[in-house]
Amino acid sequence: MKNIVKQSLILTVLCLVLFSCIYPLLVSAVAMLAPGGGDGVTTERNGKVVGYANIGQSFTEDKYFYSRPSAVGYNAAGSAGSNKGPTNPDYLKAVQDRIDTFLVHNPGIAKKDIPADLVTASGSGLDPNISVEGAIVQIPRISKVRNIPEAKIKELVTSYTEKPFLGIFGPEKVNVLKLNLALDELK
Repeated sequence: MKNIVKQSLILTVLCLVLFSCIYPLLVSAVAMLAPGGGDGVTTERNGKVVGYANIGQSFTEDKYFYSRPSAVGYNAAGSAGSNKGPTNPDYLKAVQDRIDTFLVHNPGIAKKDIPADLVTASGSGLDPNISVEGAIVQIPRISKVRNIPEAKIKELVTSYTEKPFLGIFGPEKVNVLKLNLALDELK
């Protein structure tokens, strides 16, 4: 009996040291090797931080590309999905409200032509990207508001399209913050 208690105490102390000291230090060290040193990569304009390239943000003005909706209000401290199933009445109402809002701001677009990523939140609620189709469907609105030819905005979308990782993993996507900052620079 004495032997079992002694082994249990030794194992407990080893686990405490390993999981509360060594492991967090190892994770912190690896994070420091990442871009931004583990603090995230800020995006600056004129010496002022305007956002994080890897965290979604809300863009609601018609002169900008809209972001993917967020179930957590774009709050990085509370990353989460809505956890509501596809038949949940509250979820269906939220999606329908997003569709209605999108159609009001994008006249001439049919409901069936709205990409799903523009009306459904991602699993984290913080996706900084939209699909290429999600960007292209918004071009007519932005072109009209900014008085910029659609072809010029389409070129911008194409130049900011990120290819799949290693050419095969994931879809093509567009980072909304980077695209909107470049859009502001168009003359």
